[in-house]
Amino acid sequence: MRAQISAAAKWLLGPEIPAPGRPGHLWPRWIFLRALGLIYFSAFYSLVFQIKGLLGPTGILPAEDFLKAVAASLHSERFWFAPSILWLGSSDRALMILCLVGMIASLLIVLNVWPRANLAICFVCFVSFVSVAQDFSGYQSDGMLLEAGFVSLFFAPPGIWPGLAAEHPASRASLYLLRWEWFRIYFESGVSKWTSGDLSWHNFTAMDQYYQNGPLPTWIGWYAQHLPHWFQASTVALTLAVELFLVWMLFLPRPFRIVCFFIVTPFEIGIILTANYAFLNYIVLSLGFLLLDDQFIESILPLRLRKLTSQFLSREEIPSGHPPPETVSPLAVSSGHDLSAEQAGFSRAANAAERERGEQSLVGPGFSHDVNRSEGGTALAAEARVPDGQAISSSRSHLPNWRHALAPIAMAVSGLCFALVFYVTTAKLLEELSPGIPLPQSPITLIEPLRIAQDYHLFGTMTPNRLEIEFQGTLDGVHWIPYEFRYKPQALNKPPGIYAPYQPRFEWNLWFASLDSWQQNRFVFSTEERLLKNDPDVLELFAGNPFSNQPPIRVRTLLYQYWFTDMQTKRRTGLWWRRQLLGEYAPELTREPNGAIEIFSVPSIPSAPSSGDSP
Repeated sequence: MRAQISAAAKWLLGPEIPAPGRPGHLWPRWIFLRALGLIYFSAFYSLVFQIKGLLGPTGILPAEDFLKAVAASLHSERFWFAPSILWLGSSDRALMILCLVGMIASLLIVLNVWPRANLAICFVCFVSFVSVAQDFSGYQSDGMLLEAGFVSLFFAPPGIWPGLAAEHPASRASLYLLRWEWFRIYFESGVSKWTSGDLSWHNFTAMDQYYQNGPLPTWIGWYAQHLPHWFQASTVALTLAVELFLVWMLFLPRPFRIVCFFIVTPFEIGIILTANYAFLNYIVLSLGFLLLDDQFIESILPLRLRKLTSQFLSREEIPSGHPPPETVSPLAVSSGHDLSAEQAGFSRAANAAERERGEQSLVGPGFSHDVNRSEGGTALAAEARVPDGQAISSSRSHLPNWRHALAPIAMAVSGLCFALVFYVTTAKLLEELSPGIPLPQSPITLIEPLRIAQDYHLFGTMTPNRLEIEFQGTLDGVHWIPYEFRYKPQALNKPPGIYAPYQPRFEWNLWFASLDSWQQNRFVFSTEERLLKNDPDVLELFAGNPFSNQPPIRVRTLLYQYWFTDMQTKRRTGLWWRRQLLGEYAPELTREPNGAIEIFSVPSIPSAPSSGDSP
């Protein structure tokens, strides 16, 4: 029994060896990791321009104050509740270093330089930000990126310049968990739409106002909003069909997965073009490439491009004194093509040297492994060079011995991580399908601070209207001047832009705040205070400062309802929007002559009720 369990563990946690009729996933992995690097870069790049105003010492919600409150409440548990390297310091300089290090590491991932190490750096930096960002984090897109980034630590190949890493295929477990995330994003969102009680999903009207009422619309969404109702109803049907039914093609044979890819990819591109959801849809789009395999990708690559990329991506650092080995296309392995005598002889020599040393092959994510005949008739063809640049003589290098010795530990660690992520995500899915089901909660509580096993409920309830908060200031109490936003709808003649994957977290969060009361969104109140002081970092979150010469004496927030104009109005006036004032949103603040900030008045109208799920 133990032998069977051990064999099953090695099969699941060991490398996925290509064979005839069972293509590998080297190309999908390469494409996905480059995309993940770009997504990480977009996340850190957008923070460079915002993080001081959001979390700096004089920002809206200072990270330093948050960490002090956590330390006072949780003491020794504080580091796990808020896992962040910002415990070492949360000054403006520390926040900027965090972003810059994340940007550099993400670019190195894109360039395929030491991907595992740089993925670890990006994960640590991003979870450090999310853990202290308070109201400016916790979006479902943040959880998607952290989950994909964590699993990719095991999915990525080892080495400083791994190329396509044909000698280090990913483990089946890591590939499955990334596909599992892709599946859950769709399926859980579909379940929440159908079970939320929002009748618009049942009567096919959910898309009638969707393009207008999302966080940051695009100009393409403006035109999509004016398409006839049959089109909007059809997109509702398509959304439910994709999320509830088509995604199950993941578990069918490879032809079905390829068909599924060509259905969901245009679906995601359509969402990207008609709404700004930061990097959310880019993550889902990138995960979709894992539905493909080497055989399909190489079959659509032109022969010249295939040869060029194979030569470039197959370059490895070879120990001095050894000739560079020949490489084999993943397609050749997948389709059962024979190796040349020279290639096979090189591989046999390497395997013979291994047998002379009496070493048995140990497989584990992140460590060298050998592929021998016992793993299938075409296993010899899978690796036509010395694994990881290993010298044939063991006296040349001791690195493989260390890797062999640590392989069981690596397998145990990766197995534990995979088991935790899979259990927690599966438990959350089962709880959604069957509320009240008795499941152990301790694993869920244990890894919750890392946000690597979330549940996803995208737009289970549709937002019924578009509300916008506007900050205004005055020097005399009579003439009020608005603070202009960079991205949100405000000026009626300004067309909605396309900004994703860039995420303006301050403006993004104002959309959620408009759907609830100011008491539940204290960051709005804090922003008013900072504007009264003309804080430069907070003002950087706006398009400009209308009070550059002297700070205002009072600041208020107004609540508007916005609508798209119709086609005729836009042609006649050039206006993209129309709006109606609903009243004040949060208390109006005033700055006394002695510099003290006081409440001048409290709004007399209630804020709009909460509606909609966080994208």
